Amino acid sequence: MEPTPEQSPHHAYPDHWEADVVLRDGGTARIRPITTDDAERLVSFYEQVSDESKYYRFFAPYPRLSDRDVHRFTHHDYVDRVGLAVTISGEFIGTVRYDRINDQGRPASAPADEAEVAFLVQDAHQGRGVASALLEHIAAVARERGIRRFAAEVLPANNKMIKVFRDGGYTQRRSFEDGSVHLTLDLEPTEKSLAVQRGREQRAEARSVQRLLAPGSVAVIGTGRAPGGVGRTVLRNLLASGYTGRTYAVNRAFDEGVTALDGVPAHRSLGEIGEQVDLAVIAVPARRVPEAVADCGEHGVQGLVVLSAGYAERGADGRELQRELVRQARSYGMRIIGPNAFGIINTAESVRLNASLAPESPARGRIGLFTQSGAIGIALLSGLHRRGAGLSSFISAGNRADVSGNDFLQYSFEDPDTDVALLYLESLGNPRKFTRLARRTAAVKPVVVVKGARHSGSTPPGHAVPVSRIPDATVSALMRQAGVIRVDTVTEMVDAGLLLAGQPLPAGPRVAILGNSESLGLLTYDACLAEGLRPRPPIDLTTAASPQDFRDALAEALADGTCDAVIVTAIPWVGENGEAETGDGQVLAAALHKAVAGGAAKPVAVVHVEIGGLAEALAAASSTAAPRPRTATPAADRTRAAASSSTAPAPGAPAAPRASPAPAPSTGPDAPAAPATPGTPEASPAPESATGHGPGRIPAYPAAERAVRALAEAVKYAQWRRQAAVPGKIPEFLDDTIDKPGAAALIEAQLATAPDPRGRPLTHAEARELLGRYGIAVRPTLPAPDPEAAVAAAARLGYPVALKTTAPHLRHRADLGGVRLDVADEEALRRAYGELTDLLGKPAELLPVVQAMAPRGVDTVVRASIDAAAGAVLSFGLAGAPSELLGDTAHRLVPATDRDAAELIRSIRAAPVLFGWRGSAPVDTTALEELLLRLSRLVDDHPEVVSVALEPVVVAPHGLTVLGASVRLAPPPARSDLGPRRLPNY
Repeated sequence: MEPTPEQSPHHAYPDHWEADVVLRDGGTARIRPITTDDAERLVSFYEQVSDESKYYRFFAPYPRLSDRDVHRFTHHDYVDRVGLAVTISGEFIGTVRYDRINDQGRPASAPADEAEVAFLVQDAHQGRGVASALLEHIAAVARERGIRRFAAEVLPANNKMIKVFRDGGYTQRRSFEDGSVHLTLDLEPTEKSLAVQRGREQRAEARSVQRLLAPGSVAVIGTGRAPGGVGRTVLRNLLASGYTGRTYAVNRAFDEGVTALDGVPAHRSLGEIGEQVDLAVIAVPARRVPEAVADCGEHGVQGLVVLSAGYAERGADGRELQRELVRQARSYGMRIIGPNAFGIINTAESVRLNASLAPESPARGRIGLFTQSGAIGIALLSGLHRRGAGLSSFISAGNRADVSGNDFLQYSFEDPDTDVALLYLESLGNPRKFTRLARRTAAVKPVVVVKGARHSGSTPPGHAVPVSRIPDATVSALMRQAGVIRVDTVTEMVDAGLLLAGQPLPAGPRVAILGNSESLGLLTYDACLAEGLRPRPPIDLTTAASPQDFRDALAEALADGTCDAVIVTAIPWVGENGEAETGDGQVLAAALHKAVAGGAAKPVAVVHVEIGGLAEALAAASSTAAPRPRTATPAADRTRAAASSSTAPAPGAPAAPRASPAPAPSTGPDAPAAPATPGTPEASPAPESATGHGPGRIPAYPAAERAVRALAEAVKYAQWRRQAAVPGKIPEFLDDTIDKPGAAALIEAQLATAPDPRGRPLTHAEARELLGRYGIAVRPTLPAPDPEAAVAAAARLGYPVALKTTAPHLRHRADLGGVRLDVADEEALRRAYGELTDLLGKPAELLPVVQAMAPRGVDTVVRASIDAAAGAVLSFGLAGAPSELLGDTAHRLVPATDRDAAELIRSIRAAPVLFGWRGSAPVDTTALEELLLRLSRLVDDHPEVVSVALEPVVVAPHGLTVLGASVRLAPPPARSDLGPRRLPNY
């Protein structure tokens, strides 16, 4: 007999199903399970649904819900019957329900794995992506409860609902039965469903930021009656920036007779305004913020910028206030920048918004800037202003309780006014998502990041985020893998941003240096070598060089096919009286601009010493050439890149395998913007910025090292872009030698025997068996508790052998004398055993083992580990104390491709040792790359494998040998990046 709702066991309320989501229009809503307390909300919701929508839901006129309906739709066991609701301001705007059914379509319990699903969305909220979000979340709930398929009956005229199912990306089957469309959806995530989910996430989150940066009206809440104060300052800056929308001053303390302030309408509350307000800037004490937020939510405000302090930066009580602030704002569908924010700026001509404490709105430019620190934001705005650089947008997020750097990346990816994204981050709330978004954004425009709080070992005040245990060096390597340009200081960020925003990407590392100072040229040459560039000998124009000489030399360098970038060095001219002349920098700048305008598209940077007006004049875009699209083709760029030998591997190491030619770019409506690539000598004579928008400004630097460092970052980024255009692959041959089901069975059996929920380490034999399922052979070891056992083990394995200790304090420490190699016979083994125990202690303490000798080679270490925040990380380095002391280890995110494996080996500083350094024999790096790929597949296929260390791995000229392996299993951490989209709850 099938269980009735009353007979089915009731499960506890699943609060982990609750989620805040961003809808298609950028507003937020909350998804949560429906409870027995929702009866009145359900009835009210149903009354606001049109008759047509009710007909589509119930296939018949159904004007109102009966008491039995209400009871049925609000009583769930959260296993076989589940209902979810989307709420705004606590009221339902959409619902979804599933009921588990058997093969005959009748109510059932597990193990039945199919459920009938039905949706209902208020007409006023249709088109906002409510049903799509509900489908993602109800599908995740169903999978958690063992349901694998959804069945739905839809009327043929209900095109909107059919489209929701069709566009979800799930594998589906469709048939027409009894006048309705019968749909069956397989709920297992597919590449298409994941791509659809992430595409919707990107558009929604980008739209939510766009609504904040381009409001049609702004209210400053907390505008003081007297000059000064935070609110009055923001209002003054709004007016001074020429904001194109409507502006209002709001303060509940205004006298009734006050109707205007600084020329804008003044009101005591939003309700008095009588018009839609899109953005509210809140500048009241923290204790009054909830009242202001409620006023905003009740009057339809779309977003908030909270300047008020007194939140998580003040400790535990403030952190709880901050969480309540986010909950309150999201309940009304609003997003927050802040609290403790510095403000936002949008320089677009159609907006001209300066809702910040910055006294002067920056010039319009093509750099987007996000910072988690108000002080750093001030410094960056000032530095960019001094250098003549403009911004497209600016967000200072303060405590970053809601809108984060990830949201800014979503916005920057599709913002046509932003060519370069600069981010100052003190914490990464979701490193997996950050690297995913950064990789996608970096494929079309540069992303430059400064990471603060790198070595503090704690979360910055005000930032309540998941703790990541991976060291900063690993974070840096993972950012590089994603194409992020990570720099150490905000000065370096500005330096790199100026070059990337104003100049083309270099086609390679070859640099021409020219100028009127031999010494400054030599300093630049040395700096280039230190940064891994390939400089040509400097061209000394002598101190008598005129601006025309500079122009001619620069034009010649740009026309030279043997260089990829040019650095111009300049010092003041020396007059006839022997005194230095600062000279007219505008004259020299004009000469350089003319040379650039008529030359090939190569990056040009200027290093100057005290030449008045030069930096400012160079920062002005050349007026000699109108903006026009590039004429260089991707094929021409690849030809140029090949001719310039732009890939620069570690000294003595061959380059990683070159990418094959890229396929023709997609031209479909959903195709991403094609990344701009370096030009060729035959390209447009007017160099454009790295992303192809107009003639470039020439960046100027006061020191050679700063210019060269910025150029070196551009070179590495350009190389990454060329390689990323053709992604790496996971070789198919691995599938034929991997036993995934067998490994899964072993893991399940081992975890079943582990009483500790934190998991357990595997024994040597268990680790060998598991790794063997993935084609990773570990050389066996035999215990040697006494000399006789050691002799018996050696006889079994065959001489020569190694005798080594396995005690934790001596493991992998050959320098302490715990290893004896090439033991040739029984006599030598007994002697070695005695020496070992005499030197280091009793056998019971040393835990000695005997192992057959491996072919000679280079000792390396291969590791994989899972970080709860960042995910699975693959690491590689040489074995031994020097590598550990120098931190010479490379890292890549899992799953790794063939290109990742090749780059991983070549990116350590000691890589030349693997490729025949100082006459030694090169080792089998192909076998090493295969080992890395196999280990990557293991931890990617089985997240229960939380730690693997292969040490040492001896890589010989032919083949390799894994001498030691340790594996730890544990229940896998939650994969937030694979679940339905949701906003974080910090």
